[in-house]
Amino acid sequence: MPQLSPDETARKMGTGLLSFPVTHFRDDFSFDEAAYRDNIAWLGEFSPAGLFAAGGTGEFFSLTSDEVERVVAAAVQETPDGIPVIAPAGYGTATAVDLARRAERAGAHGILLLPPYLTEASQEGLAAHVKAVCASTGLGVTIYSRANAVYDETTVAELADSCPNLVGFKDGVGDLELMTRIYARLGDRLTYIGGLPTAEMFALPYLEMGVSTYSSAIFNFAPRFALDFYDAVRAHDSAEVYRRLNDFVLPLCAIRRRREGYAVSIIKAGMRAIGRPAGPVRTPLTDLDATETAELADLIKKTVRP
Repeated sequence: MPQLSPDETARKMGTGLLSFPVTHFRDDFSFDEAAYRDNIAWLGEFSPAGLFAAGGTGEFFSLTSDEVERVVAAAVQETPDGIPVIAPAGYGTATAVDLARRAERAGAHGILLLPPYLTEASQEGLAAHVKAVCASTGLGVTIYSRANAVYDETTVAELADSCPNLVGFKDGVGDLELMTRIYARLGDRLTYIGGLPTAEMFALPYLEMGVSTYSSAIFNFAPRFALDFYDAVRAHDSAEVYRRLNDFVLPLCAIRRRREGYAVSIIKAGMRAIGRPAGPVRTPLTDLDATETAELADLIKKTVRP
């Protein structure tokens, strides 16, 4: 796929559902590149509006910088033309800058800037962090507001003025008032992405606030269900949205809430359930136990098509 301008990447991301693929590991926790490539090609058949390689669901936090670059390069090479690949950057500013440059070298079309590692920071510090990453790359950058990097509307507005290649805002907080303040202040300057786990739970109210898309982890193992759900959201078909929430998403979330870290683990369990295993999660995460895995497999079999 030809390189895209930051604005072109942002527009494409805002046109449909976004995929957040898992990263495949062997039993010894090494990266299984062949299985990953095969899965990226399969997901591409469903034409997501964008693909986030090695993101949160892709266990970015457990990958080395070299592994991130390798995963991103594989995704770029296997993703069908027309689907932008968004690469991760994160940790401290120097590491985030290095990852952004690696992403550009690997052929990615944009950057998702995840929160800095461990420490809390002021709004001024977060702004300086984002500015450094934006200045290091010609790619469009989307900031991920969550955990220890929650951006307020004043900071986002300053960054939008200072960084022409800041093109997206992904919300992982769920503060409706804050999201309303940000959208009211910036309007269509940015593409807004829902980034809460499980994003389908918040899709309908967020649409009313200008959040036109979201990254769906469910897309990994139930892409048709995820796309149909997204279509119902965009059509404001609340009856269909709530039917699907009650039939599948809410029971899925009930399993996910049983243990910290299951937001990723449950997706890999779903992959095993449909016959497309992606290996174990890396520590410090833990996989679902046998009972939970069977419960999830039964839920998938009863309610969704892969």
